[in-house]
Amino acid sequence: MNSQENVSSTGSGKDRIYRVLDANLNRAREGLRVVEEVVRLIWDDPTLTEEVKGIRHRINRAIEPYTGLTEKLIRGRDSAGDVGKGFSKVEERSHQNEESLVSANLKRVQEALRVLEEFSKGIDQGMPSRFKKLRFEVYDLEKKIILNLKL
Repeated sequence: MNSQENVSSTGSGKDRIYRVLDANLNRAREGLRVVEEVVRLIWDDPTLTEEVKGIRHRINRAIEPYTGLTEKLIRGRDSAGDVGKGFSKVEERSHQNEESLVSANLKRVQEALRVLEEFSKGIDQGMPSRFKKLRFEVYDLEKKIILNLKL
């Protein structure tokens, strides 16, 4: 990759925002995918599976209306140069059970959606409200899961 293609290190401020958006879109979708696998394959819960899957798909649809955005996000990606890729916390290394795995990933999704909400303000005025709505859907999902576990 030449330096012109790597906008994360040489691009404008808006180009760097694409890097933030890309990382947090990935983080939100990946976190939901982990939750989906637990509710689907370990808990065998079709209702929660459909809900988690629906939120994950709505994250993808939140950026669909923006022509060329996916390409800009990918151009902004700099996995090799990410200064935070080697960091990990003790709690990220292992989970005692699937409940703690689900809980940690839901928190990760909520945080990523908040970042998307804030940073998308510089891209389009309609985008932040989509991510805010999704974040509150994940809060509701977390409540359903926690209450379901307590029954």
